[in-house]
Amino acid sequence: MNEKFEKYSRLPTEQNNPRTRDFDRIPLRRVLIKLNYEDSLVHRAVGKTIPSVEKAAHLVSTVYLSGGRVFFIGAGTSGRLGVLEAAELPPTYGVEPDRFQALMAGGRMAVFHSKEGAEDVFANGFQEIKKQIRTGDAVIGIAASGVTPYVKGGLSAGKKAGAGTVLITCNPEERAPEADITIALDVGPEPISGSTRMKSGTATKLALNMVTTSAMIISGKVYRNWMVDVKTTSQKLALRAERITATLGDVTHQKARRLLDITNNDVKAAIVMARRKISFKKARLLIKKHRGFLRPILG
Repeated sequence: MNEKFEKYSRLPTEQNNPRTRDFDRIPLRRVLIKLNYEDSLVHRAVGKTIPSVEKAAHLVSTVYLSGGRVFFIGAGTSGRLGVLEAAELPPTYGVEPDRFQALMAGGRMAVFHSKEGAEDVFANGFQEIKKQIRTGDAVIGIAASGVTPYVKGGLSAGKKAGAGTVLITCNPEERAPEADITIALDVGPEPISGSTRMKSGTATKLALNMVTTSAMIISGKVYRNWMVDVKTTSQKLALRAERITATLGDVTHQKARRLLDITNNDVKAAIVMARRKISFKKARLLIKKHRGFLRPILG
């Protein structure tokens, strides 16, 4: 048997699911019930990786607070999930867009149009990370199979440059030497054999959410459970900022709006001004003193 064929046929993400072998012979309602059951297994699989997720979150927070950058690198569904993560962090937590970046096998157009062969080139992933990486950064490789050459290339370049490296995979058997931390999600075979946009994609998105959300919490981007560094780049976000300021500042919406106008929509400063009854300048100095954390200022 061809060695490469045998290697890939043994991957957990390529196994056939005995629970769904009758998909093309059962009523639609039963198909949906089975799909829902398979999805229900994902949360348990993600929960088992919490120790690894914790390590990855600490790494991301350390990199962010020290001025470094985090690169997500992947192909296909995995790459698109990295793109989504990098795109959503700036408006949600007020981080600079260049601090979280995504690299996709096949380039930007592959985000919208599949370019499957691009994932097979180790050198591309290596060179794309090598051009940008520096000590103090981190690379998060996303590969459902755990063996995607493009992703392994990126992780290898990151490790060689002294950056922190994380692999998020749905192959619990993979032990990647390129990764300092491996988040191995054991979701079992897909409902449709090999379709890793399904359970693997869902599990990967949940793991990414946990890594970045918890990293932002321990980096001072959250007070209680509010996103206090939200950027007002749309009407919805402007109203959200006003609601957060009013709630945490214990002031009316009208007062919250005035404070946000004074601070140029700096939610943290507006909240501190409201709660401590101090000027914008003093609020900014307090926030700087505590490295952006509101808990020591407001209790």
